[in-house]
Amino acid sequence: SSRVVQIQSQMSERAVELLGLPEDRPCLLLDVGCGSGLSGDYISDEGHYWIGMDISPAMLDVAVEREVEGDLLLADVGHGIPFRPGMFDGCISISAVQWLCNADKKSHSPPKRLYRFFSTLYTALARGSRAVLQLYPENSEQLELITAQAMRAGFTGGMVVDYPNSAKAKKFFLCLFVGASGTLPKGLGTECADGEEIHQAKFTNERTRFRNAKGKSVKKSRDWILEKKERRRRQGKEVRADTKYTGRKRRPHF
Repeated sequence: SSRVVQIQSQMSERAVELLGLPEDRPCLLLDVGCGSGLSGDYISDEGHYWIGMDISPAMLDVAVEREVEGDLLLADVGHGIPFRPGMFDGCISISAVQWLCNADKKSHSPPKRLYRFFSTLYTALARGSRAVLQLYPENSEQLELITAQAMRAGFTGGMVVDYPNSAKAKKFFLCLFVGASGTLPKGLGTECADGEEIHQAKFTNERTRFRNAKGKSVKKSRDWILEKKERRRRQGKEVRADTKYTGRKRRPHF
Protein backbone atom coordinates (compact mmCIF):
# COMPACT_ATOMS: atom_id res chain seq x y z
CA SER A 1 0.00 0.00 0.00
CA SER A 2 1.04 3.61 -0.54
CA ARG A 3 1.05 4.17 3.26
CA VAL A 4 3.71 1.47 3.69
CA VAL A 5 5.75 2.96 0.86
CA GLN A 6 5.50 6.39 2.49
CA ILE A 7 6.67 5.12 5.91
CA GLN A 8 9.45 3.13 4.24
CA SER A 9 10.76 6.15 2.35
CA GLN A 10 10.59 8.35 5.47
CA MET A 11 12.69 5.82 7.38
CA SER A 12 15.16 5.50 4.50
CA GLU A 13 15.52 9.27 4.44
CA ARG A 14 16.12 9.37 8.20
CA ALA A 15 18.62 6.49 8.05
CA VAL A 16 20.65 8.19 5.32
CA GLU A 17 20.52 11.47 7.29
CA LEU A 18 21.89 9.66 10.37
CA LEU A 19 24.81 8.34 8.26
CA GLY A 20 26.14 11.92 8.12
CA LEU A 21 27.65 11.41 4.66
CA PRO A 22 30.05 13.95 3.13
CA GLU A 23 28.14 16.36 0.90
CA ASP A 24 30.87 16.95 -1.66
CA ARG A 25 31.09 13.49 -3.22
CA PRO A 26 28.96 10.47 -4.12
CA CYS A 27 29.28 7.52 -1.73
CA LEU A 28 28.80 3.78 -2.10
CA LEU A 29 26.26 2.40 0.39
CA LEU A 30 25.18 -1.09 1.35
CA ASP A 31 21.43 -1.64 1.83
CA VAL A 32 20.84 -4.69 4.03
CA GLY A 33 17.42 -6.26 3.42
CA CYS A 34 16.85 -3.95 0.45
CA GLY A 35 13.60 -5.67 -0.62
CA SER A 36 12.12 -4.10 -3.74
CA GLY A 37 14.64 -1.24 -3.61
CA LEU A 38 12.55 1.58 -2.10
CA SER A 39 15.43 2.80 0.08
CA GLY A 40 17.68 2.49 -2.92
CA ASP A 41 15.50 4.93 -4.86
CA TYR A 42 16.10 7.54 -2.17
CA ILE A 43 19.86 6.81 -2.12
CA SER A 44 19.99 7.21 -5.93
CA ASP A 45 17.96 10.46 -5.75
CA GLU A 46 20.55 11.81 -3.31
CA GLY A 47 23.29 11.12 -5.87
CA HIS A 48 24.86 8.09 -4.16
CA TYR A 49 25.44 4.53 -5.38
CA TRP A 50 24.28 1.37 -3.65
CA ILE A 51 24.36 -2.38 -3.51
CA GLY A 52 21.36 -4.16 -2.00
CA MET A 53 21.27 -7.55 -0.29
CA ASP A 54 18.07 -9.50 0.36
CA ILE A 55 17.11 -13.08 1.21
CA SER A 56 13.88 -12.98 -0.82
CA PRO A 57 14.09 -13.76 -4.58
CA ALA A 58 10.51 -12.48 -5.01
CA MET A 59 11.37 -9.05 -3.56
CA LEU A 60 14.50 -8.78 -5.68
CA ASP A 61 12.46 -9.68 -8.78
CA VAL A 62 10.25 -6.70 -8.01
CA ALA A 63 13.36 -4.51 -7.67
CA VAL A 64 14.61 -5.72 -11.08
CA GLU A 65 11.18 -5.04 -12.61
CA ARG A 66 11.22 -1.54 -11.16
CA GLU A 67 14.62 -1.05 -12.81
CA VAL A 68 16.34 0.24 -9.67
CA GLU A 69 19.79 1.74 -10.12
CA GLY A 70 21.62 -0.33 -7.51
CA ASP A 71 23.24 -3.74 -7.87
CA LEU A 72 21.33 -6.57 -6.22
CA LEU A 73 22.58 -9.63 -4.37
CA LEU A 74 20.47 -12.61 -3.25
CA ALA A 75 21.99 -13.58 0.11
CA ASP A 76 21.33 -14.33 3.76
CA VAL A 77 23.16 -11.66 5.79
CA GLY A 78 23.29 -14.15 8.68
CA HIS A 79 26.02 -15.86 6.63
CA GLY A 80 28.00 -12.64 6.56
CA ILE A 81 28.62 -9.69 4.23
CA PRO A 82 30.68 -10.98 1.27
CA PHE A 83 32.49 -7.80 0.20
CA ARG A 84 36.09 -6.73 0.37
CA PRO A 85 37.35 -4.72 3.37
CA GLY A 86 36.59 -1.01 3.55
CA MET A 87 34.45 -1.07 0.42
CA PHE A 88 31.40 0.86 1.66
CA ASP A 89 31.08 4.47 2.86
CA GLY A 90 28.04 3.50 4.93
CA CYS A 91 25.30 0.94 5.43
CA ILE A 92 21.58 1.33 5.98
CA SER A 93 18.97 -1.26 6.78
CA ILE A 94 15.23 -0.73 7.11
CA SER A 95 13.15 -3.17 9.19
CA ALA A 96 15.42 -6.17 8.54
CA VAL A 97 17.97 -6.87 11.27
CA GLN A 98 15.43 -8.13 13.84
CA TRP A 99 14.86 -11.18 11.59
CA LEU A 100 18.34 -12.40 12.54
CA CYS A 101 16.95 -12.99 16.05
CA ASN A 102 14.72 -15.78 14.74
CA ALA A 103 16.03 -19.32 14.50
CA ASP A 104 14.27 -20.41 11.29
CA LYS A 105 16.33 -23.58 11.03
CA LYS A 106 17.54 -26.02 13.69
CA SER A 107 21.12 -25.05 12.86
CA HIS A 108 20.48 -21.32 13.37
CA SER A 109 21.96 -19.68 16.46
CA PRO A 110 20.77 -16.03 16.60
CA PRO A 111 23.82 -14.74 18.57
CA LYS A 112 26.20 -16.44 16.10
CA ARG A 113 24.30 -15.17 13.07
CA LEU A 114 24.20 -11.64 14.49
CA TYR A 115 27.91 -11.75 15.29
CA ARG A 116 28.74 -13.08 11.82
CA PHE A 117 26.66 -10.29 10.27
CA PHE A 118 28.14 -7.49 12.41
CA SER A 119 31.78 -8.63 12.26
CA THR A 120 31.77 -8.96 8.45
CA LEU A 121 29.84 -5.67 8.12
CA TYR A 122 32.47 -3.97 10.31
CA THR A 123 35.18 -5.19 7.93
CA ALA A 124 33.29 -4.15 4.78
CA LEU A 125 32.84 -0.56 6.00
CA ALA A 126 35.47 2.16 5.55
CA ARG A 127 37.07 3.49 8.77
CA GLY A 128 35.15 6.46 10.16
CA SER A 129 31.91 5.45 8.44
CA ARG A 130 28.58 4.46 10.00
CA ALA A 131 25.89 1.83 9.78
CA VAL A 132 22.32 2.92 10.58
CA LEU A 133 19.94 0.01 11.09
CA GLN A 134 16.27 0.75 11.66
CA LEU A 135 14.60 -2.18 13.38
CA TYR A 136 11.43 -3.33 15.08
CA PRO A 137 12.60 -5.11 18.24
CA GLU A 138 10.10 -7.50 19.82
CA ASN A 139 11.32 -6.71 23.34
CA SER A 140 14.22 -5.27 25.29
CA GLU A 141 16.03 -8.66 25.38
CA GLN A 142 16.15 -8.64 21.59
CA LEU A 143 17.51 -5.08 21.54
CA GLU A 144 20.12 -6.11 24.11
CA LEU A 145 21.12 -9.18 22.06
CA ILE A 146 21.49 -7.19 18.83
CA THR A 147 23.42 -4.35 20.46
CA ALA A 148 25.72 -6.70 22.39
CA GLN A 149 26.75 -8.55 19.22
CA ALA A 150 27.37 -5.25 17.39
CA MET A 151 29.66 -4.06 20.21
CA ARG A 152 31.41 -7.45 20.31
CA ALA A 153 32.18 -7.02 16.60
CA GLY A 154 33.97 -3.71 17.33
CA PHE A 155 31.30 -1.10 16.68
CA THR A 156 30.66 1.78 19.07
CA GLY A 157 27.51 3.90 19.13
CA GLY A 158 24.04 3.01 20.34
CA MET A 159 20.33 3.31 19.85
CA VAL A 160 18.77 6.51 18.54
CA VAL A 161 15.04 6.56 19.30
CA ASP A 162 12.84 8.94 17.34
CA TYR A 163 9.57 10.10 18.96
CA PRO A 164 10.02 7.91 22.06
CA ASN A 165 6.74 9.20 23.57
CA SER A 166 4.56 8.29 20.61
CA ALA A 167 3.16 4.77 20.27
CA LYS A 168 2.75 5.19 16.51
CA ALA A 169 5.74 7.23 15.41
CA LYS A 170 8.37 5.69 17.72
CA LYS A 171 11.30 4.34 15.69
CA PHE A 172 14.52 2.59 16.69
CA PHE A 173 17.73 3.26 14.76
CA LEU A 174 20.87 1.41 15.80
CA CYS A 175 23.55 3.94 14.92
CA LEU A 176 26.99 2.31 14.73
CA PHE A 177 30.43 3.85 14.24
CA VAL A 178 33.45 2.19 12.64
CA GLY A 179 36.77 3.25 14.12
CA ALA A 180 36.67 6.76 15.56
CA SER A 181 33.63 7.03 17.81
CA GLY A 182 31.35 9.88 16.86
CA THR A 183 28.72 11.60 18.98
CA LEU A 184 25.42 9.77 18.97
CA PRO A 185 22.86 11.86 17.04
CA LYS A 186 19.77 13.09 18.91
CA GLY A 187 16.48 11.30 18.33
CA LEU A 188 13.66 13.35 16.80
CA GLY A 189 10.94 14.42 19.21
CA THR A 190 13.11 13.78 22.28
CA GLU A 191 12.68 17.28 23.66
CA CYS A 192 10.21 17.09 26.53
CA ALA A 193 7.66 19.81 27.15
CA ASP A 194 9.98 21.64 29.57
CA GLY A 195 12.87 21.56 27.10
CA GLU A 196 14.72 18.80 28.91
CA GLU A 197 16.11 16.07 26.75
CA ILE A 198 15.42 12.40 27.20
CA HIS A 199 18.73 10.65 27.69
CA GLN A 200 19.42 7.86 25.30
CA ALA A 201 21.31 4.67 25.84
CA LYS A 202 24.95 5.02 24.85
CA PHE A 203 27.13 2.01 24.43
CA THR A 204 30.50 3.68 24.20
CA ASN A 205 32.92 2.85 26.95
CA GLU A 206 34.07 6.09 28.51
CA ARG A 207 37.45 4.75 29.63
CA THR A 208 38.71 4.00 26.15
CA ARG A 209 42.17 5.43 26.78
CA PHE A 210 43.11 2.28 28.69
CA ARG A 211 41.91 0.03 25.94
CA ASN A 212 43.84 -1.48 23.09
CA ALA A 213 42.64 -1.79 19.48
CA LYS A 214 40.49 -4.82 20.23
CA GLY A 215 38.61 -2.92 22.94
CA LYS A 216 40.14 -4.87 25.81
CA SER A 217 41.89 -3.19 28.71
CA VAL A 218 45.66 -3.13 28.35
CA LYS A 219 47.12 -6.18 30.05
CA LYS A 220 48.32 -5.65 33.65
CA SER A 221 46.76 -2.17 33.77
CA ARG A 222 44.64 -1.27 36.80
CA ASP A 223 41.44 -1.63 34.72
CA TRP A 224 42.53 -5.06 33.54
CA ILE A 225 43.26 -6.21 37.10
CA LEU A 226 39.94 -4.85 38.43
CA GLU A 227 38.03 -6.54 35.59
CA LYS A 228 39.81 -9.83 36.26
CA LYS A 229 39.08 -9.62 40.00
CA GLU A 230 35.44 -8.82 39.28
CA ARG A 231 35.19 -11.85 36.98
CA ARG A 232 36.69 -14.09 39.66
CA ARG A 233 34.24 -12.73 42.24
CA ARG A 234 31.35 -13.57 39.89
CA GLN A 235 32.77 -17.09 39.65
CA GLY A 236 32.50 -17.28 43.45
CA LYS A 237 36.25 -17.29 44.11
CA GLU A 238 37.90 -15.55 47.06
CA VAL A 239 39.48 -12.32 45.93
CA ARG A 240 41.22 -9.60 47.93
CA ALA A 241 39.33 -6.34 48.29
CA ASP A 242 40.15 -3.54 45.86
CA THR A 243 42.18 -0.72 47.39
CA LYS A 244 44.03 2.33 46.14
CA TYR A 245 47.12 0.09 45.91
CA THR A 246 45.48 -2.31 43.42
CA GLY A 247 47.49 -2.37 40.21
CA ARG A 248 50.15 0.05 41.47
CA LYS A 249 53.71 -0.49 40.35
CA ARG A 250 56.13 -1.42 43.13
CA ARG A 251 59.18 0.74 43.62
CA PRO A 252 62.39 -0.81 42.29
CA HIS A 253 64.66 -2.34 44.98
CA PHE A 254 68.27 -1.24 44.88
